[in-house]
Amino acid sequence: MNLTYSETKDSLTVKLSGEIDHHGAKFAREEIDSALNKKMPDKFILDMSSITFCDSSGLGLIMGRYKTVKEYGGEIFLKSPAPTVEKMVRLSGLDRLVRIID
Repeated sequence: MNLTYSETKDSLTVKLSGEIDHHGAKFAREEIDSALNKKMPDKFILDMSSITFCDSSGLGLIMGRYKTVKEYGGEIFLKSPAPTVEKMVRLSGLDRLVRIID
C-alpha cells in the first residue's frame, strides 16, 4: 500500500496504490488520519484509481474517514474506483454518504 498526497487551499487528495486488505487499511487509516487532523480540508478526495484489490477493510477505511471528515463539516469523494470497488461501495450503501467522481 502506497499513499501519495496533494493539496490545494481547500482540499486534500490521497492517492492509494496497491491492495486494501486488513494490513493495508490499518496503515492507510493511520497515515490519512494524521494528514486529515493537520489539514481539515473542505474536500477530501480518496483517489482509488490504482487500487488492485479491496476487501471489507477498505469499506471500513472509507466509512471511518467519512465520519472524521463530517465531524468538521467537510465532504468526502471517491475518485475513479475500479468497477469491483464501486460495486462494493454501492452494495454497502456507502454511495449515499460518499460521492463517486471520475
